[in-house]
Amino acid sequence: MSLDLSRAVWRKSTHSGTGNDTCVEVAGLPGAVAVRDSTDPDGPKLVFGVGAWRAFVRGVSSGGVDG
Repeated sequence: MSLDLSRAVWRKSTHSGTGNDTCVEVAGLPGAVAVRDSTDPDGPKLVFGVGAWRAFVRGVSSGGVDG
């Protein structure tokens, strides 16, 4: 399955600072969330279902995901 992400609105966390170092960007899609490397915006993207993304964010927020 291939998604057209050309019109996706990408955003970076406010915790990322102003540099272009190790940051990711996310874009909300109908029923999904896309993720990309901010230093390689034309590179590969990952797409997650909304439920999977919410579970990941909950895990990170609670300290349950090691970084």
